[in-house]
Amino acid sequence: MALRVRSSKSAILVVAALGLSCAREAPELLAPEDPPPQFIKLSAYARTDQVPYEPDDPAIWRHPTDPSQSIIVGTNKVEKPGGGLVVFDLRGKILQLIGNLDRPNNVDIEQNVKLGAETIDIAVATEREARAVRIYSIDGRTRSLRELAKAPVFEGEQGDFALPMGVGIYKRPDESVFIIVGRKSGPQEGYLWQYRVRRDASLELVRKFGQFSGAREIEAIAVDDELGYVYYADEGAGIRKYHADPDAPDAPRELAFFGRSGYLGNREGLAIYASGGRKGFIVSTDQVERRSRYLLYRREGLGTDAHDHRQLVAVLEGVADATDGIEVVAGPLSNDFPFGLLAAMNSRAKNFLLFPWPPPWDRP
Repeated sequence: MALRVRSSKSAILVVAALGLSCAREAPELLAPEDPPPQFIKLSAYARTDQVPYEPDDPAIWRHPTDPSQSIIVGTNKVEKPGGGLVVFDLRGKILQLIGNLDRPNNVDIEQNVKLGAETIDIAVATEREARAVRIYSIDGRTRSLRELAKAPVFEGEQGDFALPMGVGIYKRPDESVFIIVGRKSGPQEGYLWQYRVRRDASLELVRKFGQFSGAREIEAIAVDDELGYVYYADEGAGIRKYHADPDAPDAPRELAFFGRSGYLGNREGLAIYASGGRKGFIVSTDQVERRSRYLLYRREGLGTDAHDHRQLVAVLEGVADATDGIEVVAGPLSNDFPFGLLAAMNSRAKNFLLFPWPPPWDRP
């Protein structure tokens, strides 16, 4: 999942379950002088209406002129005809149901995309059993989605290697748009495939990249348009970082591998909280039954190293059950969300919880 440039009190020692990693990976070395993370308790402002079958991943569309009219798009992850997308308002009420999708897994949103002669906002969802992605336009007036295209992905692959799961959208400064797609399983190199979105909404494969530890799977993908990076959760090992631009000189090189300890469960959803000035947080879900947590790392890196994300800055302690997908948007949306919004999948209740982003706090 991805976000456009969008993002405790006591020094408790968290006993971590160490993630598995490839034998060739060096252990993550944490600076002994790093301060302990702050622990901040979250309370949900709203719970969305129940999703008919199985919620999985949310995305947030920010209304360009009236943020209080923003919407949340969530996946309903079952086989067709029950599978689909659900559109909610900021109070969690259902505005639209889109059905007959074959196990839609993840969804992402990008605004101001040039398709044909128009500039529109789009949502892209993976449809696992169809081995495809669906592309939708977002109508800001009606706050609804309309399908534009269905395009195959992972062509030529077999079995779980062919089943799309995670998705993130990257818009380059030259306004070229790409989607980055993960899958149910994949090789140790080239787990993610990246496609250019042509002006007619068809796809062109431009890159295969991304290391995989072999532990569990890769689902969550977050793209930082402003800084030009893509992050993904190697669920049993850590968070990996690459250039989002397939034409970057060192596009094949892994830039960072962090978040390798401190988790009680799997590394699931990912999002970017962009607070301005190239700062903010990389937000990673720690999937725990009834009390999932969200671990925050420095978006800007540490000191002069833009790729040093090892320091865990804060842990947001929520009440969602076994959270999978998350999304974050920074800045005021309404009186209920003055500093931003964290939307999190809530497994047992089959809905999404909407948390106001906490007020600014002192951080080292």
